[in-house]
Amino acid sequence: MTRKLFNGRFLGLVFLAMVAGGWPVAAQAGGATGSPAGFAVLADSTGLTCTNSTVTGAVGIATSSTAVTNTGCTMQAAQVAGGAYAGFLNLYNGIAGHLMPCTVLSGTLAGRSLSAGTYCFPAAAALTGTLTLTGSGPWLFEIGTSGTGALAATNFTVVGGNPCNATWWVRQAVALTTSAFQGTILAGADITLTGTSLTGRVLAKGAVTLTDSHIVGCTTAIAAGHHGKQKKTKHCNQGVGNGPEGCDPGNSNHKNTSNDELGGTPGDPGRQGPK
Repeated sequence: MTRKLFNGRFLGLVFLAMVAGGWPVAAQAGGATGSPAGFAVLADSTGLTCTNSTVTGAVGIATSSTAVTNTGCTMQAAQVAGGAYAGFLNLYNGIAGHLMPCTVLSGTLAGRSLSAGTYCFPAAAALTGTLTLTGSGPWLFEIGTSGTGALAATNFTVVGGNPCNATWWVRQAVALTTSAFQGTILAGADITLTGTSLTGRVLAKGAVTLTDSHIVGCTTAIAAGHHGKQKKTKHCNQGVGNGPEGCDPGNSNHKNTSNDELGGTPGDPGRQGPK
C-alpha cells in the first residue's frame, strides 16, 4: 500500500525537516557540538552506559559529560553537546509533525529488497532476517506513524546500499540484539544495542546503552530525503519578435529542431513561416 504523493512529487520527510529545522548541509568533524550530524552517539541527560563496546566517532550527552558509565569500552571522551542535542530534537520533532507519504511495510522484512524511498510501519516493527538495500539511496524508515511504535530487531542484518544514506525515525524505543545494522537512528526514547554492530549513528531522546556492540559513525550529513526531484522547466512564449528565450517548447511538430515550432528564428519579426 502506498500513500498518495504530496503535490505529485516524492519528498522525503527528512529533507523537509532539514529545511524546517535548519539542518546543516554537511556534518562537521567529531567535536562539532552544534551539529548532531557530527556525532556517532547522542543521548539525553540520562546519559550513556557502555560495556565492552567500541564507538568510532564523537559521543555527546545533552547536559553533562560525566553521565557516562564506561566498563571496558573504547571511545572518545563524551562531550557536553547541548546545541547538537537541541538540533536533534528539532529534527526529530519536525519529522513527527510532517510525516510524508510512504510505502507501508509489514512483517519482519526478512528477504526483502528495497530501493531508495520512504517506508513506514504504522505501529511497532519487529525485524529479523536479512534486508537488502539496493542502489545508493536515500532510504527513510518511519516507525510508529500512527502514534505509537518501537523498533525491535533480533538477528537482523542490513546489507547493500550506503549506510550513511539510510535514516530510521522511531516513535518510541529502539532495541537491537545480535544484529548488523546500517543507518542513522532517530529514537523517541532509549536506544539499546546488545551484541550488535552498527554503521551510522544512534541519536536518542532517552539514554543509550551499549553492550558487546560496535558503532562506526558517519562523517557526512544525515541523508537528504528527497528523491527524483524534478528540474523546474521554463515555459516558452515563442511568438515572432519575442527574442531568444533559452527554452524548448517540445518540438511538437516533430519536423524542426529549433526553439520555434515552425523552424524560424525567434526575434525575427519578418518571418512569415516557411515558404
